[in-house]
Parts: sequence; structure tokens; C-alpha cells
Amino acid sequence: MATLEKLFSLRGKVAIVTGGAQGIGKTVAMAMAEVGADIVIFDVKEEKARETAKEIAEKTGRRTKAFIVDVTKPDQVADAIAEAGEAMETLDLLFNNAGIAIHKPAHNVTPEEWLRVINVNLNGIYFVATEFARYLVKNHKKGAICNTASMSGHIVNWPQEQASYNASKAGVIQLTKSLAVEYVIDGIRVNCISPGYIYTELTGTMRKDWQERWMDITPYGRYGKPEELVGAVIYLLSDSASFTSGADLIIDGCYTAV
Repeated sequence: MATLEKLFSLRGKVAIVTGGAQGIGKTVAMAMAEVGADIVIFDVKEEKARETAKEIAEKTGRRTKAFIVDVTKPDQVADAIAEAGEAMETLDLLFNNAGIAIHKPAHNVTPEEWLRVINVNLNGIYFVATEFARYLVKNHKKGAICNTASMSGHIVNWPQEQASYNASKAGVIQLTKSLAVEYVIDGIRVNCISPGYIYTELTGTMRKDWQERWMDITPYGRYGKPEELVGAVIYLLSDSASFTSGADLIIDGCYTAV
């Protein structure tokens, strides 16, 4: 095996991808399969999740499974991880990626909307990460977790108003660091990525004046592509990052640098 291939190989590993039915999750899941990982898709979108798992298997020859999982429900998460571990015979990696956003002024956000964003983006990350770690410890395995945070955990986006999203993603960054330190003793690494504006099914439907403003204040002057997150995630989950834990990689076209 060539040095470069060996550095970023996930061969022999089984990876869970939450929010893996579409967008960033699907793109990263496909790439992880291409470098050797078998893939488990967790998503609330049943049909899309199964279609994505089938597509990955057909294109890469890797084993895949799809589970319908609401990451805000701890019992459902625990059951799905147990079932996935049994079906795939082991679990090694987690790309903890599920998330949502609500764009409303803070004083117009209802308590239910606030809780929904925090539950999916922060509590969901916590429930999946800790249950996955519990599985690893129980089975005497080491492993790695990569959470999806956001540049919104570092800065306040504008012109859209999204206090709930920003707060949730800042929480993901601190949660990542906290779990990384706690899990050192268990041989489990925990890192996160903080993407900037990435073109997906969701961002492409946003208001045109917002999109123009975002590109104006991004030094790169364009959206990032989901494919441009792949290398960071694979690095953080691969053995190349064996001394990397508690890190947050900002991938935002220099947005937070100015």
C-alpha cells in the first residue's frame, strides 16, 4: 500500500454517518466508502437513507446499512447503535453530522423552535457521541468521532438571524473538546469540523440577497463544496490523526479570518 493511501485508509473500519441521506453527510459517506469503510446511514428520511445506502454499496462495493433514527431520542439512538453493531459485526467511526437551522429574529423564535434546534444540533450530537462511545468501551474498542460544528460557532452570521443555530454550534465545539479530554483514557478521539457556507440542497434555496451577501464577505467569493470537507473528515477519523483530539478544523474560505 502506497504511503498516501495508507495514511488516509479506512479499510476494515465501519463508520456511522448521521444525517447521511443527503448533502454533506452523503458526500462524506461516499468518500469514506471509497477509501475502504463500510457505511451505516442514520437519518430521519427513510426513503432517502435507503437510497443513499444502496447507491454507496453499488458504486463502491462496500457493505452498507440504513437506519431510521431521530437523534433527539436517546432510546432510539441506543437501539440503532446496538442494531448497527450487530448487523455490521463491529463499529469503529462516527461522523456526527445531523443538523437543522431556523432563520428568525431571536424574539420571534418560539420556545418550541428554540428547543428543536438545540435538541437536534447539540443534544443530538451528545446523545449519539456518548452512546457510540459507550458501545466502544463495552466492546473494548478504540475509535474516533468527528462532529459537525460550524463557523457559526465562532462568529455571528449576517444578514440572516439565527441565534439558536449559532448557540447550538458553539456548544458542539465545546462539547467536542470536553468529550475529547474525557475519552482519552478510553482510546477514543473526538474532533469536529466547522464549515463555512457550503452549497447543498438547503443553502441553494436560501434568499438570493442573503446568498449574494455571503459571497461578498467570504474572501474566496464562492460557496464551498461538500467535497471540500471530505479530506478533513477522513483525516480526523483515520489513524493519521492518532495524536489529534479536541481539535476544530475551520473550513470556511477564510470567512472567519477577516
